[in-house]
Amino acid sequence: MSAYERHVFTCVNERDECDARGSCARRGGLEVAEWFKEEMKARGWKGRMRANKAGCLDFCEFGPVVVVYPEGVWYSPKTRDDVIAICDRHLEGGD
Repeated sequence: MSAYERHVFTCVNERDECDARGSCARRGGLEVAEWFKEEMKARGWKGRMRANKAGCLDFCEFGPVVVVYPEGVWYSPKTRDDVIAICDRHLEGGD
């Protein structure tokens, strides 16, 4: 079995509106997850890199949150441009 060069997990956990911590789903986590999938597909990274939705990553107040493995680097992208920058600098560039 081969491992991916990098694996991106985007929190899409949804908490009740009344929860003081908020939730990544309510802050755009589903859109961020989709943007990563679209960007990876457009770059031809199938089999090399993978984007997955994740349950709670326990940083709800910073949501939506993303963690990239194997480095264990955390991000809080808010826009499609943020996702593109992560793809350019970290996933492709290695920074």
